[in-house]
Amino acid sequence: MSSTLAMVLTYSRSFHQKISPPLSHPDLHENTHSFPTSKLDAGVKIARIGLLTNLGMAIAKGVGGHVFNSQAMIADAWHSLTDMASDILTLATVSCSTKPPTGRFPTGYGKIESLGALGVSSILLIAGCSMCYHSCEILYSNFILKNALESTVHFHGHTHGLTSIPSLHAVWLALGTILLKEVLYHTTMKIAVIRKSSVLASNAIHHRIDSLTSVVTLFVILGANFLREAHWLDPVGGFIISLLVIKGGWANIMSAIYELADRGIGEEVKTWIRQNAKKTLGEIRHGSHVELQDVEGLKSGQNYLINLQVAVPPTWSIHTMTEIENELRQALGSRVQGVRRVQVRFVSKEKDTSSFHDEFILRTPNQDLEERLDSHDPSVSKEINSKIVDSKEDKH
Repeated sequence: MSSTLAMVLTYSRSFHQKISPPLSHPDLHENTHSFPTSKLDAGVKIARIGLLTNLGMAIAKGVGGHVFNSQAMIADAWHSLTDMASDILTLATVSCSTKPPTGRFPTGYGKIESLGALGVSSILLIAGCSMCYHSCEILYSNFILKNALESTVHFHGHTHGLTSIPSLHAVWLALGTILLKEVLYHTTMKIAVIRKSSVLASNAIHHRIDSLTSVVTLFVILGANFLREAHWLDPVGGFIISLLVIKGGWANIMSAIYELADRGIGEEVKTWIRQNAKKTLGEIRHGSHVELQDVEGLKSGQNYLINLQVAVPPTWSIHTMTEIENELRQALGSRVQGVRRVQVRFVSKEKDTSSFHDEFILRTPNQDLEERLDSHDPSVSKEINSKIVDSKEDKH
């Protein structure tokens, strides 16, 4: 624990020395493409330090919880895995989602990260449910079976108790966790603000949650030791922390499922894109003749795949429209965090009032069958005959 703390403090000091705080001048959502690919980048470094710190603390708190007899400390160790999942996904974004699209993955590798998030979050959810069940078992034994055990004392003259009080030595682990997490929170959040990174900002918030969770653990251990008949506080603390793990795991699972189901981007992201697209159109040649009509997109891992619909004069050439498309793509890719692909749909400014939903071909199964019958496709007859044979066999 001490070596981990020294590593975090050393990096925090070096970071503040190297980076000046010009936070108020750049555009809030601007970013550079060198950020996710540089191995020496401050964001990558703090994510790796956070991952190693969470791993070390999870092991230390897990072992310490068993040695010092603290259910809350064991539950806190599992909760540290929530931050580990966040750090792993951040590093996975750097290594996977920045790879260029290929023929097999034409939209990039963002969905692979979504699959990984679904798997890790499922493990966390199962662990949280297991912790909750174990804490409920201890509380049940403490309150429901207490009378039965007390009646046994009259015959045997003594009892060993239902739950043992956690050792005060566990307090040092809780204090160390609070200090480490607060340092990580402030350092990671400062880098997130400078780099305009929502991913690092999310990691910083996880560090703060882990710090607050350790505060709960600290009070649980102290209460169990200094308050009379308060040994039940430890399983109660474990129960509360398990609920935090369940909540975090479930939220991440639903987020991953929504991404895999191609749910559209939120209104906040649309607003960012719309503002920057209009700003770009006001700066480029011919931009004053272009009208931004609609913005849609998908989130694929940490990447945004954006579709724009713009209206232009009907007399414009393909060359002019291509220039507009390239300018919008370059500007949004550099100004809006996470944008990796921009497709522009051009419509006539005078006549066309269509939307993205008009691109879908509305067909029914009966229409497809009728067209195949009209085309005298021999495979249709074979398909119908096979279904008739299957139907007769089912009746027999």
